[in-house]
Amino acid sequence: MRILNATPDSFADGGEHLDPGKAAAAAARAVEAGADLLDVGGESTRPGAEAVDEAGQIARVVPVIEAVRGRGIDVPITVDTTRAEVADAALRAGADAVNDVSGASDDPDMLALVAERDVGIVLMHRLRAPARDSYSNAYDTEPTYEGGVVAAVRAALASAADAARAAGVDRRGIVLDPGLGFGKTVAQNLDVMRGTPALLELGYPVLSGLSRKSFVGATLAAATGADQPPAPADRVWGSVGLSVTHLGLGASIFRVHDVGEHRGALDTAWAARVADPAAAR
Repeated sequence: MRILNATPDSFADGGEHLDPGKAAAAAARAVEAGADLLDVGGESTRPGAEAVDEAGQIARVVPVIEAVRGRGIDVPITVDTTRAEVADAALRAGADAVNDVSGASDDPDMLALVAERDVGIVLMHRLRAPARDSYSNAYDTEPTYEGGVVAAVRAALASAADAARAAGVDRRGIVLDPGLGFGKTVAQNLDVMRGTPALLELGYPVLSGLSRKSFVGATLAAATGADQPPAPADRVWGSVGLSVTHLGLGASIFRVHDVGEHRGALDTAWAARVADPAAAR
């Protein structure tokens, strides 16, 4: 899943895809490199980011989706939003599903819309809204999770999935995202990754969204003995390494900035797990 942030302030690629033509060109390159999906968002979810209203998000994401479709790119598109009005506009413009980082808790109309339109949804765990969050390696006090971070994330995602089912969302259209980097320290993020088998017990695919995040930089610095974590653009191989690790733990969808590097590494890792490597993809 290639990230296309139509935002000026995303932590890794802010401003790169605000122009619909540039975004469509980036989408074409991503598909050529092996992207199976595109994730288009108009609101940064980095720590400290302020919310963007519905009109502002729509003004960003709809032209990008229309430009991507106008270029003849037909891979599935998810719209990264917590607002039903934005999701509806994006679906009408050519998106296929919703990626809701609030776990569909921000907008009471989201699940009804998803059910009515008979589309899929990614339900993510987060501890708090981005405006009140911190980078994983910058917490003054470790976030508290009753019963441990894995159990708490599992319970929250189970509740979100149950709410989606109760609203009429098809079970086959639900994907769970443990929210790596959202309300979790470096160690807690790694614990959640290791706890992926417990999340899979809920019966839904698990999405891995760790690309270039601060905990990746911190983990990479610790592994190499560096004094400081690398900048987001220099976290590519740390992201690839942790994504391959997450594949081994059961994640099956990978939301990334760097498609070619992930495609090659994940395909190779998957080929080692199956009887016929030629059929790995």
